[in-house]
Amino acid sequence: MTDEPRPHTSAPTPDELREQVEHTRDELGRTVEALAAKADIKAQAKEKTAAVKEQAAEKTALVADQIRVQTQHAAQLVKDTTPEPVLHTAGQVATVARANRKPLLVAGAVLVVFLLVRRNRGGRR
Repeated sequence: MTDEPRPHTSAPTPDELREQVEHTRDELGRTVEALAAKADIKAQAKEKTAAVKEQAAEKTALVADQIRVQTQHAAQLVKDTTPEPVLHTAGQVATVARANRKPLLVAGAVLVVFLLVRRNRGGRR
């Protein structure tokens, strides 16, 4: 075996054969990997689940943004259409309520119990 060029013959050289074999092995390896990926149902299901989860997160974020914008618009509309004395009084009531949360919670709980007892007694008559 010499490194001299061979005369034009139809038989490939050993180096050409090795190169063809290596090329065929690479193609075969890629084909086997592609077939294995198609047969892996669990991996496909995980990919699909991840895609659906991502779509749901995107849609949820979009809806949340829309709700936030609509809420801000509604709040501004209420503020614009409510007379100033009512806004002032509402602000004062909110301030007092924030300062006295415990008594208000107790009063609310008492009211709920009263209404439940009244409703139960009304059903027995």
